[in-house]
Amino acid sequence: MERDAHYESDVLFFFEGKPLELGLYQALFARMEAAFPDAAVKVQKSQISFYQRRLFAAASLPIRRKKTWPEHCLVVTAGLNRRLDSPRVAAAVEPYPGRWTHHILLTAPEEIDDALLDWLEEARAFAVRKR
Repeated sequence: MERDAHYESDVLFFFEGKPLELGLYQALFARMEAAFPDAAVKVQKSQISFYQRRLFAAASLPIRRKKTWPEHCLVVTAGLNRRLDSPRVAAAVEPYPGRWTHHILLTAPEEIDDALLDWLEEARAFAVRKR
C-alpha cells in the first residue's frame, strides 16, 4: 500500500496515549494492506484515509462519543451506494442520494473479519466507479 515517508511516525502521533486503539488500527491496516495493495493511505488531522482513485474508507477516533459506544474503539467509515443493514453499523447517513456513509465501531481485532473486508471492498469498488 502506498504511503508517505512519515507514515509510521504520523500513525504513532495520531494514536498517542491510545494504545488499544493503535493496536486495532494496526490489525485493520494489516488486513487492508493485504486486501488492497494498490491503495494509498494518508494520515490526516482527524482521520486516516484510504484511497484508490478516490477516498473509500477511513479510520478515526470517536470525537462525539455516544453514551452507548464503548470507551475504547476505532471508528471505521465506509462509503457505499446502499445502506448496510447490520447491527455492526453504529451510524449511517445519506449525505446525498445514492451515497451512504457508514460508521462501524471496532473494539477487538476479531471484528476485523471477512464481512468488514467485504464492505470495504464494496466501498473501494464504489469509489473507483464514481466520476
